[in-house]
Amino acid sequence: MSSFRTLEVSMLRKNCGLFCLLLLWPFALGAEPLSLLRPSGQGWDLERQPLIATAPQPLVNASLGGATAMGPSLFAGRAEGSFFEPLPPRPEARAKIRTLSRAPADIALIRAMIGRAESPRDGYDAVQHGAKRKPGKKPSQMSLGEIFKWIEDTPGQPHAIGYYQFIPSTLGRLVMELDLGPEVIFTPAVQDQLANILLADAGIYELRTGQITRHQFMNNLAKIWAGLPTSSGKSHYHGYAGNKATVSWAEFDREMAKAFPS
Repeated sequence: MSSFRTLEVSMLRKNCGLFCLLLLWPFALGAEPLSLLRPSGQGWDLERQPLIATAPQPLVNASLGGATAMGPSLFAGRAEGSFFEPLPPRPEARAKIRTLSRAPADIALIRAMIGRAESPRDGYDAVQHGAKRKPGKKPSQMSLGEIFKWIEDTPGQPHAIGYYQFIPSTLGRLVMELDLGPEVIFTPAVQDQLANILLADAGIYELRTGQITRHQFMNNLAKIWAGLPTSSGKSHYHGYAGNKATVSWAEFDREMAKAFPS
């Protein structure tokens, strides 16, 4: 009888030990406890779910693999680790440009030049012409959540959208930068705010203070928007996914000289 009780106590201790080990296992691995209201590592609460559950793939991944050309580019895709790399962010310039309530004349002129190259016909409601399944509404009337849902529901086609022809990966980064929720409407004002971040990265403030030249700034813009030419006269992404400059260098320079004559 004594031997049986000893065995019973021993088994109880082992079971308790195993139960405790299972409870403590996530903490032993250094993992964060899971939350029912907040997806791990994303920081969104129940009322504000992430816009992108799985990040849409940049348009150019397929094009670099030999896909059929889509026509003049629209926004050049630059996925991390590929030929297409974004300009390094300029945190101070980004913070400064975010405070603008109205666009100064030089920024308004630059944005108009970009729009002329990227979406001359449909403006803020432009959708990449290679997209066979268009959104059900005009882009300027869609919420950001609706745009990303359209992207998710229509794989295998280009998704550049709006006046500045944002591709999904770029749009996702900019939306996170400005902390915009899925309910925000993709209005012209919102599109302008998103583009301003890219103008900051291109060096708009450095241009104003003479740290870079007008032509250096123009070449930086051409690394972001493939419809703009570099000083060579061609798009920085000429030949990739059918990309080509849609305006001439002379026209580009003439317009930019109105705001930055020296």
